[in-house]
Amino acid sequence: MLEVFLQPFQYAFMMRGMLAAILVGVVCAVVGTFVVLRGMAFFGDALAHTILPGLAVGYLIGGGSREALFWWALGTAVLSAVSIGTLSRKLHLKEDTAIGIIFAGMFALGVALISSVRSYSVDLAHFLFGDILAVRTSDLVRSAIFGGLVLILIYAFYKEFTLLSFDPVLAATLRLPASLLDLLLVILIAVTIVVSLQTVGVALMVAMLITPAATASLLTRRLPLIMLWAAVIAAFSGVIGLYLSYYFNVASGAAIVLTCTLIFILVSVMRAVRERFMRVSAT
Repeated sequence: MLEVFLQPFQYAFMMRGMLAAILVGVVCAVVGTFVVLRGMAFFGDALAHTILPGLAVGYLIGGGSREALFWWALGTAVLSAVSIGTLSRKLHLKEDTAIGIIFAGMFALGVALISSVRSYSVDLAHFLFGDILAVRTSDLVRSAIFGGLVLILIYAFYKEFTLLSFDPVLAATLRLPASLLDLLLVILIAVTIVVSLQTVGVALMVAMLITPAATASLLTRRLPLIMLWAAVIAAFSGVIGLYLSYYFNVASGAAIVLTCTLIFILVSVMRAVRERFMRVSAT
């Protein structure tokens, strides 16, 4: 049994993959808590897909350089996030309408770019579905820097983000810069998505933002504990998912997300059973 657990660690790429999975899981869980609280699941999903043209252009200009891909994806994600907020405020559109417009336009542009230059479409598929086992040391360092920056900003503005999430009327009464704080939050979501790209990919990104936080919300109602539980669940799912990927030869991103989803189902069933038992005991 011990050999089963230790065998993957004889490979350097598995060690880097494990570290990346834990790092990305924690960052996604913390940011995802606010995504769940504010009902921004569609926003997260749309933003994950809007970076596709950035990946295509980054690949074309950088010749496959991961650094170029990262920076172009980051720039595209931030631009998309700002554009959604601008459309919503300046044109008085509903936020979901603005999200739909930017999402459809950017995703279509990305598909057009990929389809026009077939030579790199296969390589970009790694970013659609994740390729955590290909994480290099430089990728890990870059993810740690930007992931750490996201966590620091979440900590610094924790009270403001919490107040805006639970009581926007009181936030307005206290004259908090709601628009700027909303913009900061969507930029942090954008950075988190780009940091997580290589782990689970664009197609599965929203699951890492939503599922751990949703699972944690079934365990506790206190926001700090939700973040803590979400981080533990996400990191655990990343590690178990990598073991499943190693031993059963399945896509690492899919294995991580499936593990996370299974935990959500188990917690949901356990909560339902406990509530039923409490109702029966009360009667």
